[in-house]
Amino acid sequence: MKNLWTPWRMAYIEGKEGKKGGCIFCAAQDKPFSKDDLILYRDPILTVLMNRFPYSNGHLLVAPSRHLAEITELNHEENSRLAAMLQQCTVILKKHLRPDGFNIGLNLGKVAGAGIADHLHYHIVPRWEGDHNFMTVLDEVRTIPEHIDNTFARLQPEFKEALIV
Repeated sequence: MKNLWTPWRMAYIEGKEGKKGGCIFCAAQDKPFSKDDLILYRDPILTVLMNRFPYSNGHLLVAPSRHLAEITELNHEENSRLAAMLQQCTVILKKHLRPDGFNIGLNLGKVAGAGIADHLHYHIVPRWEGDHNFMTVLDEVRTIPEHIDNTFARLQPEFKEALIV
């Protein structure tokens, strides 16, 4: 038997880390980048951050900076910038993580699976051939091959350089 070690998840399991007060997308509004908050990029229109408890390595969240829950509340500029950012994030992830594919989407409302239902956000989940195979059926186990801090360090310079508006 082989062990799958994910020591960074202990804080979440023990309840020491997880849901903090306030909205993760609205936190640190004054910071365009923040390792502590996993913010790869922020401007007045949108925010890109890493999912602290990802489904796979490089799992990104892309949200409008404005706090809103419904896709119908997006104005034209927000909608256009979000679409462009989804493309740019995909380019960056392909360059640095070399996934075989992606799951890209959003869950609108709690019953649709939105963990944070009051702030619209897209998920970009890199996928590799055989990445989770049977693991997700075993009590929702995920295997993440790289520590989130290392992935942040790999991706953040590209966002800093390529996405300054």
